Formats: sequence, C-alpha cells, structure tokens
Amino acid sequence: MSEATPDGAILSASRVSKSFGEIPVLFSIDFDVRPGEVHAIIGENGAGKSTLIKILSGFEQPTSGSIIYDGDRAVLPPNGEAEARGIVLIHQELNLAEHLSVTDSIFLGRELHRYGLLDLKTMRERARAILDRLDVRVDPDARISSLSVADKQMVEIAKAINRDARVLIMDEPTAVLSVAETKTLFEQIRRLTEQGVAIVFISHKLDEIMALANRVTVLRDGQLIATMNTSALTPDSIAQMMVGRELSNLYPPKKEPDVDAPVVLSVRGLSAPGISNVSFDLRGGEILGFAGLIGSGRTAVAEAVVGLVVPEEGEISLNGQPVAFSDVRESLAAGLAYMTKDRKGRGLLLNMGLEPNLTLATLPKHRRGGFLTASSEHQALERAVRRFDIRARDPSVGVGQLSGGNQQKLLLAKCMESDPDIVIMDEPTRGIDVGTKQQIYHIIAALAAEGKSVIVISSEMQEVIGLSHRVLVMREGRMAGLLEGAEINEAEIMRYAAGVKQGEVS
Repeated sequence: MSEATPDGAILSASRVSKSFGEIPVLFSIDFDVRPGEVHAIIGENGAGKSTLIKILSGFEQPTSGSIIYDGDRAVLPPNGEAEARGIVLIHQELNLAEHLSVTDSIFLGRELHRYGLLDLKTMRERARAILDRLDVRVDPDARISSLSVADKQMVEIAKAINRDARVLIMDEPTAVLSVAETKTLFEQIRRLTEQGVAIVFISHKLDEIMALANRVTVLRDGQLIATMNTSALTPDSIAQMMVGRELSNLYPPKKEPDVDAPVVLSVRGLSAPGISNVSFDLRGGEILGFAGLIGSGRTAVAEAVVGLVVPEEGEISLNGQPVAFSDVRESLAAGLAYMTKDRKGRGLLLNMGLEPNLTLATLPKHRRGGFLTASSEHQALERAVRRFDIRARDPSVGVGQLSGGNQQKLLLAKCMESDPDIVIMDEPTRGIDVGTKQQIYHIIAALAAEGKSVIVISSEMQEVIGLSHRVLVMREGRMAGLLEGAEINEAEIMRYAAGVKQGEVS
C-alpha cells in the first residue's frame, strides 16, 4: 500500500510504538531518513535508540505504527533478511564468525560462483578492493580471530558496503576506532551519501554528530524530543535535550591531592608483551590518567600490573612492599581492582542477573558458615543500586538486556564491591551517553576524595584532561611523557602521543 513519505524519505517510521510484554519502550515515534543524508539518532542509554533501529531494520516488529520503505507500507523480514531489500544494520556488537577469513566474512551469504564452484579468486580481489577503499591494511586471507577489534569493525563496514546498501544503519561504529580510523570511516560515509545512500548514525560522541550529520533526532525515555537540522544545534543544546537538564558541570572540580601523600603503587622498569620499561608512581587520593593512541600499550600496562599477564621484567610495589601477582584474584585480594574496557566480553555475564554479576568476584564475603547468604547478596545489590544509580526494572533479568550505561555502572559497582584502595579503570565511559558519563566522572572524583587512588585509561582526550591530576602519555609501548598542571592540555598530550615531543619520565 502506497503512503506519503516526508520530503521524499526512503525509509520512515510513522507513530511507531514498541512494548516488550507489559513494558513500553517506544512511544509513537516519527522518524525518516532521505537518500544522500546522514541522520543521527541520539539519546541517553535506555532512551530507545537500539530498539528503534532494530525496528527500522526488521530485527524487531513495532507493537503499533508502521514502517514505510520506498513509499510503501512495509513489514520488513526479520533476522537481517531486510539486507536483501537494501537495509543493512551494522550492530554495535560485532557480528563476525571468528573462524572465517576476511574475504569469507565480507561475502558470507553472497558468495560468487563460477562453473558451480566458489570463485575464490574474484571474491578475494573484490574484498581487497573494498578494503583499499576503506584504507584498511588487512590481508583478505587473514582469520577474523587474528584481527584487532578496530580491524574487525572495519571488516563489518566492508561487509555492509558489499551488500549494496541503500540504507545503512550504523550503531556506535567508532567506539573502538582510532582518530585516524574514524577519519577514514567518515570519508567513506561521505562517499556513500554522494552515491545516494541514506545513513542512520548512532553515536554518543557529540563532536562526531556535529561533524557528520545533516539532521539529528533526540530520544529520551522512549519518546521523541526533537528532530532538527544539525546547523541549528550546538553540542551543549544536544546534550541538554538528551538529559533534560544543564550539563555545565560535566567534570567535577579537581581537588588537588596531597603532594605529601604516600606512594601506594610503584612500578619500575615494567616490560611485558606490548610494553617496555614502564615506570610510574601512584599516590594516595590521586587520579592518574593514561593517554595515548590506540595500540600505544595503555591496556597492556594495566594487565601486567594486576596479573592478567606475567611481566617479563620490572618491579611492582604496593605500599612499599614488592608484589608479583600471578592472576587477577591475587591483586584483588591485595586491594587493587581492575575494570576492563570490554564489559560484555570480559566484565559481565550477560545472561545472568544483576546480583550474581555484582558478587561473583567477592563471594567469600557473602558466606556464613561456608554457605552463601542470600540476604547478604541482596543487601549488597541494594547498596550498589543506590550508590551507582543502576536502573533495572527487574534485577533478575539478564544484564545483557540493560542499557550500556547501566551495564557500565554495574561493572563499576562490581569492581568496588571488594572495597579496593586502588582502582584501574580502562575506558570507563566507552559507549555510554553524556548523562551517564557525568555520573561516572563524579563517582571517580568522589573515590579520590575518599582517599582511593584511581588510574583512568581513556581514548577520550577531554576525559583524561578533565579528571586527571597527572597524565602519563604512552607511545608504541613506551612512556613518552608525564604531564602535570598547565601541561595537561590536548596539544601537549598529542605532541607526546604522536612522537613530536619526547620527555623524561621518572
């Protein structure tokens, strides 16, 4: 059935609502995307963005309302089959088979044949051509399991391009990309729009939205707040619409740590896979930032310190006492907690509820007479929900169904459940909205004010600058510089990260 579409839109949602059982998550949403434009959807975690794009790509069906495609009311086929009609969704969580090659992944379900056999030569040549367009230096014969997370994301994008997408929906595509990789992706997106492809783009990075999108749709609590031309907006106005309040105090005021505070963690000459000769001190009540480009060795330092990998050389001391952790349980027992950047792969059990996720690493403290005490775990969850503002309609639901922001706050609560003296947070706000970021920033500052010591590893330069008392910059597995006071600024960090400037780090 033919229907009018707004301003020649190729794909639109008309008064779309969605409920899961008794729980409504979208309320009468209108949305459209036009050929040749980038239309961004933004909102806090839990605002309904993921549900809307799943409806637009056929992975979910609306409870009410309609989807209009090419001027006709459409019922899109489920489970990714809408790709055959030109609607391609690149999921936030990578959707690649680890055992396949890059070429196999790009052509999966669309294999080329010649004389009844797979035309491997042509597929490889075409895969190489697509990767070259994206400026991706990946061997088409490489197994997916051997690639970095960033390269896997670029293969997902290459796979979508090979689908001849008319509508390309991208959910947080830059979350794991470097600055250079993000720039390359944006160039490719602009080429696609020049060819008439319609792009639906989700990102929590407001600078990306301002640089790329033609229009912005803001969702809050499942409701449409506004759809506006990007030219009429500023990052501040977008953030305010997202959260419904002012965010002028995104970063809490820095309380300078006691310069005479004791050194609680000392690392000297640490070498491990990916890093060489790293030395630094962490003081009581200090927030020490780790900056550097992706692949610079920041995470490798943290993993060597907490015992996830065994150091090849070097010394680590806690409160003046030498330590050598063989696994992360030992470092946790010593008062050192590590919050992984991979919350879904290594941090949380997605099919389990909030309570077992929270207490899994600290079960001994909830035992009485050798048995787990349900009341103790219940109380721990109640405290965590209050302290970290974790929002879940049902605490028994699998945490994979929570928004990214609530997953991240649960992961932080899990780390703090052991009451550590030192916390290492790796990408503490990756893939979460600006309102939840503000909450986590204030939690980090509060921990330091309580006398806890915090290491923050982040790819977001402003995050490192806004939180840290000192910043250690990594480059190619080595320390490039240690910045304090007025030196902590974007230009100075980039000089060290890019190798323009070298410094002595003691």
